[in-house]
Amino acid sequence: MYDYPDGTAIALYAGLAIFWFIFAIAAYVLTSVFMMKIFEKAGVQGKWRAWVPIYNFMVFSKLGDLSPWLILIAIGASILLGWIPVLGSIIGIAAFVVTLLAAWRVGLKLQKEPVWLILYFFLSIVWLGILGFDKSRWNTAIPAAPWANNGFLSDRTVWAGIPSQAPAGGYPANPVTQPAPGAYPPPAGYEPPAGYT
Repeated sequence: MYDYPDGTAIALYAGLAIFWFIFAIAAYVLTSVFMMKIFEKAGVQGKWRAWVPIYNFMVFSKLGDLSPWLILIAIGASILLGWIPVLGSIIGIAAFVVTLLAAWRVGLKLQKEPVWLILYFFLSIVWLGILGFDKSRWNTAIPAAPWANNGFLSDRTVWAGIPSQAPAGGYPANPVTQPAPGAYPPPAGYEPPAGYT
């Protein structure tokens, strides 16, 4: 290790701290601006919602058909239990998975294919920017999420200024979890074994 004079090491640490502070502020401002544009597309009232640090991800998860309280629980648990080596990492990963699920649903509502999650996984700020500023329109009439009827993941929270994400008349049936009767006819010439009808 290099042996710096006392003032040089302090100046290096101060310069590095200032750089990371400016980088964090810039990332926060960009994320808030991009979320604000997505919230506008979704019909969320109040641009201020995108600028409140934890609340903006709660609104984002609500738009993604997830309970917004999952984000709050995940962040709180990571703050309280983050110091425990393995458990802290698992909770951090769980929080990211929740935002990934919300991003998948928000992307579907903005006409993006699920493959776009790869971009969110590696560069979420770029993903937010693209969805915020492209020409896509918000569409809630997509099939229900697999967890739509599950009490733990499903969103039943009602907040003033944030529109309900369930379309009028309810969600269309999800073809994966609720295929239509006769949707999968047997192949031509198929004879079921004796005893099966």
